[in-house]
Amino acid sequence: MSLLKIESVGIVGAGTMGIGIAQVCALSGYDTYLFDINAELATNALSLIENNLDGGVAKGKITPEQKEEALSRLSIVAELTSLKTDLIIEAIIEKLEIKQKLFSELESINQGKAILATNTSSIPITQIATALKDPTRCVGLHFFNPAHIMKLVEVISGVATAPDLVEKMKEFSLSLDKVPVLAKDSPGFIVNRVARHYYVEALQILEEQVADVETIDLLLQAAGFKMGPFKLMDLIGVDTNFSVTTSMYNSFHQAPKFRPSRIQEQKVNAGELGRKTGKGFYDYSNK
Repeated sequence: MSLLKIESVGIVGAGTMGIGIAQVCALSGYDTYLFDINAELATNALSLIENNLDGGVAKGKITPEQKEEALSRLSIVAELTSLKTDLIIEAIIEKLEIKQKLFSELESINQGKAILATNTSSIPITQIATALKDPTRCVGLHFFNPAHIMKLVEVISGVATAPDLVEKMKEFSLSLDKVPVLAKDSPGFIVNRVARHYYVEALQILEEQVADVETIDLLLQAAGFKMGPFKLMDLIGVDTNFSVTTSMYNSFHQAPKFRPSRIQEQKVNAGELGRKTGKGFYDYSNK
């Protein structure tokens, strides 16, 4: 297949992951264009990225000049039809039909020339690619939260993904100063499939009233984990975490080991989604 040199990157989704990915791409020298169906969310992303970069300057990780150069490469795109770039990375809701519709539209907008990468953490790449006329240009590029800090990137090939595209995404990940790991297509891929039980079992312990949230988190942190499962769910987003678990549960034909938690579902229904809403398993309203 014909693959152009990647000079411009489009990001769809100005949530936590989209913002982090956009920041990394702009900081690594790529012309970066960010789109979100919520224009206010996209606009606010610029100030959030600037704040993150200010933090990097304060810690001596980047220079003030690097910060300004990154911001100069970052633009907000008001319409999806204006998103014409060499590589497009979607970081939207974990819903198969929505991702398929988006990629189908982007394929048409870019006349089949753009690389279409999905940041999905659980949906098989092969399923997403079935909506495309040319599924060889669809690949998984799974970053981890927070994307501007975490080094790992899973590069996932679907059944139809071109082998040279996988290699190109490996090179692209390295250019972002990330550590790429190649994975075959499977629900949850590598990390989320293994890590899912960190959350699921912790929630099961909570449901059975074996221990409370704080105790579970403290014990697991004392055991060597950097963050307890409930603090981590609040950071990721309780809704996002629940959506991934539900997707994997269904993808593995309702295997009991992936059963979503009723407690977590109640949190989502109540709008207690973690740090981003001020309350999740912990209360952040006064922080």
